[in-house]
Amino acid sequence: MTNGNAETRKRGNATQHGPDNPGLRDSVRIGVLVSGHGTNLQAILDACARGEILGRVAVVVSSNPKADALERARRAGIPAVALTPRSFPDRATHDARLIEVLQAHDVSLAGFLRILTPAFIEQFRGRIMNIHPALLPAFGGVGMYGARVHEAVLARGVKVSGCTVHFVDESPDGGPIILQAVVHVRDDDSVESLAARIAEVEHRLYPLAIRLFAEGRLHTHGKHVQIARDAYELVRS
Repeated sequence: MTNGNAETRKRGNATQHGPDNPGLRDSVRIGVLVSGHGTNLQAILDACARGEILGRVAVVVSSNPKADALERARRAGIPAVALTPRSFPDRATHDARLIEVLQAHDVSLAGFLRILTPAFIEQFRGRIMNIHPALLPAFGGVGMYGARVHEAVLARGVKVSGCTVHFVDESPDGGPIILQAVVHVRDDDSVESLAARIAEVEHRLYPLAIRLFAEGRLHTHGKHVQIARDAYELVRS
C-alpha cells in the first residue's frame, strides 16, 4: 500500500490522493494473503460491504490450498488463488507468480504464515499491511505467530497485550506501526481466551487501518506513521 502522502500515485486502476487533496478518490483494490481460517479477511470484507473502506477485496491468495479463507473468498464472489510453495521449483519462481497475481493491488496480510522476500517487499513497498496479535515491538519477530505469541505473553506475566497493524518491511514484525489497541490480560486467562478477546479487537482495528490508508490519511516518515488530524476522532472511537 502507498504511504498516503500528498503526492498523487497511480496503482493500476486506483489513484491515491493525500489528505491535502480531499477530492473524489478512486477506490483501492485489495489483495489479501492468508494461510488459515480468514477471520480478518472476513472483517475486511464486511467493512467493505458496509461502505467503511473506500475499496474492495479484488483477490485472495493462500499458501495453503485447504485454507478456509479461500472458501470465504469464493462465497463472496472474489477470485481465490492457491499458490503452494512446494509446487514451484524455487522461491524466486514462487514470488514471481505471487507478484504477477497481486500486480495493481494493495496488499494485506491476514494470517499469512510465510516471511516475504526482499524482492516482494520492494515491489509493493509502502503498500503492504500486516496485523500482529501483540503490542509490537514486544512479542514479535521470527517464529512469533498465533498461539505462540499468547503463550509467551502469559509466560512473561505482562498485564496488557493487544494487537498491532503495521506496514511490512524487511524486518519481521518491524515495519512502521500504524495502529495499536490494548487488551488487558486477566489472571485466569488461557491462550484460547486471550486469543479470542484479541481477535475481536483485530477485527475492528485492521479494517480501520485499511480505511485510513484508502482515504489518504497516513503519512510515513521512516519508522513513524502519522495519522491525519482530521482522522483523530475516528481512531479514538
